[in-house]
Amino acid sequence: MRLRTTGLAIAALVLGGGALFAVTSQSGDDPVTPAASGVGAGGAVPTTPSQSPSSSPETTMATLAAGPVEVSVDGFAAWALLHRQTGKIAGSDNMTATSSTESMIKVWLVADYLRRNPEPSADRLAEASTAIRDSDDDAAQSLYLAGGGDEVVQRMISMCGLTDTSIARPGWWSYTQMSPRDAVRLGECVKNGTAAGSKWTAWVLKEMTLVRGTTAAEDQHETSGGGRWGIIDGLPEEIVKQGVAIKNGWTAIWADGNWHVNCLAVTDDWVLAVMLRYPTAHGLDYGANICRTITEQLVRR
Repeated sequence: MRLRTTGLAIAALVLGGGALFAVTSQSGDDPVTPAASGVGAGGAVPTTPSQSPSSSPETTMATLAAGPVEVSVDGFAAWALLHRQTGKIAGSDNMTATSSTESMIKVWLVADYLRRNPEPSADRLAEASTAIRDSDDDAAQSLYLAGGGDEVVQRMISMCGLTDTSIARPGWWSYTQMSPRDAVRLGECVKNGTAAGSKWTAWVLKEMTLVRGTTAAEDQHETSGGGRWGIIDGLPEEIVKQGVAIKNGWTAIWADGNWHVNCLAVTDDWVLAVMLRYPTAHGLDYGANICRTITEQLVRR
C-alpha cells in the first residue's frame, strides 16, 4: 500500500548485518498516560525477562517479556515493550528514536473522534471502522479534519503523555514523528480507555482485532490495504486466540527511498511496538518479517 512522493547499545542503525539489540529498561516514572490507570508508578527496573502478571510459576502460558533481540536489518529498527501491570517500558537502546507513524496513528484518529462525538452518525462509524480494519486513508483523513486537523495530534501528545512525539509536517497526520517508546504509550492510552472514553474503548479494541488483509499485492491499494501481519504472526496461537488488538502503518516514501513500516499490538498484559525504515527495493514483506522475528524472540513461558 501507498507510494508517497512528497518530499540497543550495540546497534541503533544496522546496514546489512545481524544486530543484537541491547535492552534498555525504564521504570514507569514517565507516565504512560496522565493519571490514567496507575501505570505511572515507579519501582525497581527489571533487567531480566519476567513472567506475565497473569501467570504463576506453575503455569506455562505464553507471554512477552523483554530480552536480547537479534535481527538483520538493512536500515533503521527499534522496538519497545510495555508491561501493563507495572507500567515499565523496556526495549532496544534506540527506543526513543523517532520515525513517521504512517497509518499506525489511525487508531488515535478514530478513538479521539469517538470520545469527542459519543453519538456518531452511521456514516462516521463506518469511516471509523474502515480506517482501522482496512487502513483506509480517506476515512482517516475525514476524521482527522473533523477533529480539527493538527489539534487531533496535539491532543494525542498531551492526553497520552507522549514525550518523543512531534508534528513534523502541519496538516499531515502520517508524518507525525513518534518513537517506539511513545507508540506503546499510545497503545496503552487506547487500552486503558483514555483515548476513546468509556463508551467506545471496547469497540475500538474489537475493531483492532478485526484488521484484515495481507501484504499480498491484491490486498494493497493506493489508499487502503491489508494490515494483518507482523507482530500477530510472531505470537503463539494461545495468545492470538485471546484477541490481540493491532494497527500497523506502512508507506513506501520515494522522497527518502525507504519503506516506513510500524507494527503495534495491544493485549491485556503488554503492548509492543516495532518501527522500521529500510530501502523500498526490499518490499513490504521484509518489514513484516522483521516485526514477526522480533516478536518471536520476546515470547516467554
